[in-house]
Amino acid sequence: MAEDIREFPPNFLWGGAVAAHQLEGAYQEGGKGLSIADLFTLGSKDQPRKITSTIEDDKYYYPNHQAIDFYHHYPEDIKLLAEMGFKCFRTSIAWSRIFPNGDETEPNEAGLKFYDDLFDECLKYGIEPVVTLSHFEIPLHLVQEYGGWRDRRMIEFFLRLAEVCFKRYHHKVKYWMTFNEINNQTNFETAGHLYTNSGIIPTAGENREKLMYQAAHYELVASAQAVTLGHDIDPDLQIGSMIAMCPIYPLTSKPEDILFTQRAMQTRYWFSDVHANGFYPEWLLKFFEKKHFDMDITTADLAALQVGTVDYIGFSYYMSFTTKYAGHEDFNEEYDLVENPYVKASEWGWQIDPVGLRYALNWFTDRYHLPLFVVENGLGAVDQLTEDHKVHDDYRIKYMHDHITQMKKAVLDDGVDLMGYTPWGCIDLVSAGTGEMSKRYGMIYVDEDDHGNGSLNRYRKDSFYWFKNVIATNGAEL
Repeated sequence: MAEDIREFPPNFLWGGAVAAHQLEGAYQEGGKGLSIADLFTLGSKDQPRKITSTIEDDKYYYPNHQAIDFYHHYPEDIKLLAEMGFKCFRTSIAWSRIFPNGDETEPNEAGLKFYDDLFDECLKYGIEPVVTLSHFEIPLHLVQEYGGWRDRRMIEFFLRLAEVCFKRYHHKVKYWMTFNEINNQTNFETAGHLYTNSGIIPTAGENREKLMYQAAHYELVASAQAVTLGHDIDPDLQIGSMIAMCPIYPLTSKPEDILFTQRAMQTRYWFSDVHANGFYPEWLLKFFEKKHFDMDITTADLAALQVGTVDYIGFSYYMSFTTKYAGHEDFNEEYDLVENPYVKASEWGWQIDPVGLRYALNWFTDRYHLPLFVVENGLGAVDQLTEDHKVHDDYRIKYMHDHITQMKKAVLDDGVDLMGYTPWGCIDLVSAGTGEMSKRYGMIYVDEDDHGNGSLNRYRKDSFYWFKNVIATNGAEL
């Protein structure tokens, strides 16, 4: 089949995405406090990362402490992104750089200045910052003192962060998102998801499911109030949600599989329902009744949700899931997923499904009728650096080619309103899931191994030059 040589719409935002805790390093510099990410040890695809209660450097390696030292290398890194032709750069605010403990009333000026300088560096090259306020890096003090998002007071602390950032940076940053992949905690059985998303460590006997729903409610209220606050500060701000999109397919056309898959999708994406629609879906309210969850949801909360709906939906897309009816009505992500026989998987077991991206774009459009933004997409793989400092990553180019092809069809054939595309880890960084550097996503290679050894020199991969041409031709040449 001939290559589709059509271009994306004018002003399409091509770029890349990272998170502060996965690349900045300098975890104790500039007045930064400890975040939950600073307590995650190195893991692997077979060994989950440990979450320690204190830093035990004599026993464990904590990869986020150094990461790729973007804190000191950002001028050369942004210059490389500009060389690729980036129109935008997605990163996050490290909450504990601005409020080291999270509950202070006055922000840390050194932390604010770092982001001033970073955003100025982006704007120097015409690169629009796209900023996530909370990306898996809650200040550790808020976990130890308040139990994380189990406590309603977290709303106040988050809004303080949002207000400071909106007021400080609104002339430099137009595009914002509130909570990264807020719906990952749907898999509440895995304690790491509750901790990463909401800073919650369940105690013996606690109902994890109820904890997740209550924490998510507080986060959704905080998000809605932040949207309202941001628009009051600057009506031109575009403030979106950020959802982890993994479409869930039925294994067969058996009616029970279809119905169960519908509930699976409802369970994973009710978060975006609230973000976009401003109210809870009917099935979920009935679910709370059935489960006898005495939820702390006030009339004021519901009013805030209704007013503070998002301007767009940002989402990550890496893979799709599959499920089948298992004899019960309520979907549990930990137990109810099955292998899809029609797609291949990455080295880390993530199902590679480019067509699923087109499906996801259409699904979001049909459901919410809002602009969309693909803010993460990419392939984690082991790269080999040659003696002459080359990386021949044809597998990454193929992954991105196939996904952009489906994205193009969604935009140009299906009419999806897509703002931009920022593949994940445009520069190699610490994997959130495993803590490895060897699980690389970037188009720029960083000379560092899983234990922090290496020169930290940056090298352009083959995908760097390929994506540079994709941007230069606005997607016409893939």
